[in-house]
Amino acid sequence: MFQKIKPQYSISWIQKISEIPQADWDTLAQPLKTPFLEWEWLNNLETSGSVTAKAGWQPCHLTIWRDKQLIAAAPLYLKSHSYGEFVFDHQWADLAYRLGINYYPKLLGMIPITPAVGYRFLIAPGYDEEELTQLMVASIDHFCDHNQLPSCNFLFVDPQWRPIIEKYGFSSWMHHSYIWSNHDFNNFDDYLKMFNSNQRKNIKRERKAVNKAGLEVRTLAGEEIPHHLFPLIYKFYRSTCEKFYWGSKYLTNKFFQQLYPNYRHRVVLVVANHENNPKKPVGMSFCINKGENLYGRYWGCFEEFDCLHFEACYYQPIQWGIDRGIKMFDPGAGGRHKKRRGFPATPNYSLHRFYNLKMNKILRHYIDEINEMERQEIEAINGELPFNKQEIKLEEI
Repeated sequence: MFQKIKPQYSISWIQKISEIPQADWDTLAQPLKTPFLEWEWLNNLETSGSVTAKAGWQPCHLTIWRDKQLIAAAPLYLKSHSYGEFVFDHQWADLAYRLGINYYPKLLGMIPITPAVGYRFLIAPGYDEEELTQLMVASIDHFCDHNQLPSCNFLFVDPQWRPIIEKYGFSSWMHHSYIWSNHDFNNFDDYLKMFNSNQRKNIKRERKAVNKAGLEVRTLAGEEIPHHLFPLIYKFYRSTCEKFYWGSKYLTNKFFQQLYPNYRHRVVLVVANHENNPKKPVGMSFCINKGENLYGRYWGCFEEFDCLHFEACYYQPIQWGIDRGIKMFDPGAGGRHKKRRGFPATPNYSLHRFYNLKMNKILRHYIDEINEMERQEIEAINGELPFNKQEIKLEEI
């Protein structure tokens, strides 16, 4: 459905990203640091059956065209629940329920099932970003009003994009991720120097435990990865979900298999084999790389080995990253183990607008207090990091 905005622009809401030519979409997405807004990743989520209306993620992408040229886009979804978002808004949903206000379905802008910073509107180079952003926000407001949607929410947003959207009345809610930064390390030993002596010894002990177990751990990237490993990623992913995270198996087997033909250039696998059976992996972690950024996504093992999780999910990716000039490593959700291995708590933000006046008033009244509590939590976490204070300084919030 196209709607004329002005003589040179038209707007269209798209229910399948496959309706948009890949080259047109990627002209907008590929210049960004994040790999997760590229057409291949988003299309794979949809065509694999991982992100569908039945799963509670109904694609509803906003696009702006000039004649037949795509000049702006926003991946958007109608959500009938809050699962797979990693921004835990259940208290807001409970408040809406107690006030007799509908909370679902809500309009959501994020990279589905991916708690990695980088979401933003996609704007073609050479166009007026302020003009197109204003047009897109107005289109979203009209869409939500027309369809009686209670809110619009953008999660894990690009930090440079956040102040642009705040100008349009969206409230910023602070959260935190655990992010590793490369402080000009030349090798893994340089990384170890940032820890106090006790933690350096602990990390060395953990790595030795993997060797003592008779495991060979190697990192494969892009064309180095054989085809037969891609179906295994799903098996490890499923194993971890079934053991630890009931109800969190969002991705299908087809999703991982479809990565091989056109997206393996972004994939990094850490594969662990036992020396007695070098052709059969016992554990694996799955990462995505673009430019100087590395993102840890999933991990699993078929046998339990002491410290293999730390080796596959942290130490091997860090070592691989240092060797290749990686500047930022986001290892994924959770933080219990990460904060002791060089991943400080780092702020990230979501942006929210409730169209119900009462809910929006409550949000605006309390959001500063909520963010201050989050700020204090981040400072408390980072105050206990086992760092050698002479070797590294944490950035201020």
